[in-house]
Parts: sequence; C-alpha cells; structure tokens
Amino acid sequence: MKAIVVEDSRLAREGLIKMLQEYPDIDIAGAADHPSTALVLIHEHEPDIIFLDIHMPGESGFDLLEKLDYSPKIIFTTAYSEYAIRSFDFNTIDYLLKPISHERLKLAIEKLSMHSEEYKTSPKPALDIHSRMFVKDGDKCHLVPLESIRYFESCKNHVRIFFGNDNAFVRKSLNSVEERLPKKYFFRANRQYVVNLNEVTKIEESISDGYEITMSDGKTLEISRRNAVELKDLLSF
Repeated sequence: MKAIVVEDSRLAREGLIKMLQEYPDIDIAGAADHPSTALVLIHEHEPDIIFLDIHMPGESGFDLLEKLDYSPKIIFTTAYSEYAIRSFDFNTIDYLLKPISHERLKLAIEKLSMHSEEYKTSPKPALDIHSRMFVKDGDKCHLVPLESIRYFESCKNHVRIFFGNDNAFVRKSLNSVEERLPKKYFFRANRQYVVNLNEVTKIEESISDGYEITMSDGKTLEISRRNAVELKDLLSF
C-alpha cells in the first residue's frame, strides 16, 4: 500500500517513517514538511494512504485535503484533540495523538488493513448505461438515468453530477465514480472531469496539442495531452 507522510517537524516525520518501516505492506513513497510540497508528491504518486499532521505553518492538513481530486485513506497525526470531529469529514481511518506509541500505531495499521480487506471482498458492480443512480444531495433525492448524465466534475472531496436541468453533489472521489462507469460511454477528459461521450457535440484541436470538446449544454473542456491519444482511438473506426 503506497503511503506518504506529511509532518512539519523533522524529528516527528523521521520518527514516524522509522516506525512504519516495521510494516512491510506500507510502502513509503515520500515525505513532506508542508501541504504545498505534499500536494506535489500526491499528484505524482497518488498514494493509497496519507499519514497527515493537521496543525502546520500557513496551511493545515485539512486545507491540503480540500485541494485533492480523489479521496485517499487518511490517518491523522496531531497533538491537538479538538480536530477529531472535523476529521470524520474525510476518508479517515484513525486519529493518532502525539506522541505516537508503537502500540497505538499498530492498532491504526490493523484498522487500515481491515478497511482494505473489506473493500477488496465487497466491490460494487459496474453500472450499465441503462442503469439508474440514486443520488441524495442534502434534502433532495434523485433517481438519475446514467445515460442522462452529461459529466461528472471533481469538487474537492465531492463529485458534482450534471444531468438534465439539475446538478447534485455526492461525497465520493472522481476515481471511485469512474471505476463503476461503462468505459464505452464515459471518458476521463482530465483530472477534473469524466464526460458522457454521447453528450459531446464538438471536438476541436487545441493549441496545447490536445483537444477541446463541447458538451451538449455548451460547456467546453480541455482534453489533457495524455488522454488525447486514448480519445482518438476510442472514437476512430
């Protein structure tokens, strides 16, 4: 399981990394001393788990999570107990108070392993284009035909779904939504959007060697250069 450690204290950071080396299933891909440097590492490695300090100079661990376009598992590491309630707004496995003991870390790793095994043994089935999605957005409930969805937009720790004249937020990562979509009809345009190819009305080359697509509601989206080749293959004879 790929992990990164985000901790502004060098001693605490190095100490936690040393403790984590006792667990062969945890692969430390990198470490950062500030949310800004952590963001670079996260975009590069897309870790499964982040060991995250909360109280750091300038930005907090929560500020970092708000910038992500997917929801990695989080084990918070902090000296402040008052953030515990807010931590459950995220994909939190555990909340460790410093100084972290070997026994307490072991318990957190066991929780992480149990969570991962549960996910492996009970994956949700892939959706068909004729499936309908139940979406609860605040007090509103929607039963949305999948084929009527124009696109999914990543919004921090939520995904915004655009369909008909409505849109709704669900608390999921764009990656987890994409995994259940039929690949024949839905395409990952870039880090922020997955689009319904049947709702694309125009495709044009862009100045960045990629493509720009226009959706049925008039919205234009840039196809990343990396995904442009896949799009051409998907839509070619």
